Amino acid sequence: MSVTAPQLGDLPITQARPRSFLKRTGITIWNFTRRSPLSAFWGVVALAIIGVALAAPLIAPYEPLRSDFRHMTKAPAALHWFGTDQIGRDTLARVIYGSRASLAVAFGAVLLGTTFGAVWGLASGFFGGRFDLISQRIIDFLQSFPDLILAMAIAMALGAGTGTVIVAIAITRIPFGGRIIRSVVLSLKQMPFVEAARGLGASNLRLMARHILPQCIAPYLILATTHLGVAIIIEASLGFLGVGIPPPMPTWGNMLADALNSGLVPPWWLVLFPGAAITLTVLAFNLLGDGVRDALDPRLRGAL
Repeated sequence: MSVTAPQLGDLPITQARPRSFLKRTGITIWNFTRRSPLSAFWGVVALAIIGVALAAPLIAPYEPLRSDFRHMTKAPAALHWFGTDQIGRDTLARVIYGSRASLAVAFGAVLLGTTFGAVWGLASGFFGGRFDLISQRIIDFLQSFPDLILAMAIAMALGAGTGTVIVAIAITRIPFGGRIIRSVVLSLKQMPFVEAARGLGASNLRLMARHILPQCIAPYLILATTHLGVAIIIEASLGFLGVGIPPPMPTWGNMLADALNSGLVPPWWLVLFPGAAITLTVLAFNLLGDGVRDALDPRLRGAL
């Protein structure tokens, strides 16, 4: 008696079903941790900082704007672990709440600026010609200014506010996304699979959306993660210079500015803790971005 080979439809559903999204995500995280344990550690630190920002109302010991005139400019003690400022506000609470403003501005600016720059670079590299020429001259003009100077000029022109700071920092991120994605598109649009799709009658929009854009996701993620630290530094610098998010909302930058205005020699705790928060956050996102770059770039995969 002959035995026929089982068909795909005869197999149990569980065998034909693809792996779940959570399982694939877990495997990806495990592979990233195994290949780059240092970057994975700083990724955990970055996630912890984000968690502190989200849970600020639950973990902050005091209200960030509450003044205690009996404990003005007090050094760290059991009652106030990070000390108090010149009007008695708890420094720990202000550092925790300051993370919300700084991270919200950084994520918003990087998402807005990098996305706009990536779309601009995609169109510029794909269409070329006069549009590409004019686009590159505009990007050259934007890159002729230092990032902080350009962001400060835009923030001063538009007025103080959270939205203004996001827009000002986002504009400084546009040239980087435009340049990198354009270079990727220029190398992709001459590839055989793109020419084959064009020969089959695919429109320009379909070519960009279905064949070129997916290849730009990896450099986009690298740009986004590496630029978060730069955005945090620019936001803190704008707050320190007085053109960022206006008081009384606490940010790490305006906390440093308040410490400078508290006297000829500012109390050490008013400088140390906001500065340490900026340093730790920027270091975490920068090293996480390095790990993401190494994982997504085939030329660097497996390198020390």
